[in-house]
Amino acid sequence: MQNSRIVYSSETGRVEHKQQQQDTRSVNKDGIARILRETKGRKGKGVSIITGLDQSNDQLKGLCTTLKKKCGCGGAVKQGTIELQTDLRDKIQQLLAEQGIKSKVAGG
Repeated sequence: MQNSRIVYSSETGRVEHKQQQQDTRSVNKDGIARILRETKGRKGKGVSIITGLDQSNDQLKGLCTTLKKKCGCGGAVKQGTIELQTDLRDKIQQLLAEQGIKSKVAGG
């Protein structure tokens, strides 16, 4: 059993690429956006997460930019949710109401 190692070649075989989901949304059935506060995995820093928005990825990015400017914080759009690096959930709810989006502050 000399030289019985398995050798992989890149010349033959089928390479399958997984398709990425580009427009993954987390939409609630009742049509109300939820504003959550989360600290898990963020070294104790509070982050407000907005879920349940039925908008395209481009619309979410625009809304995220508006909210970041009004709250004076950072943030990002991840998998159909908006994450803002602030704990101003009441202010976020008020800003969403100005945009015509119904929302609820959820969690503790």
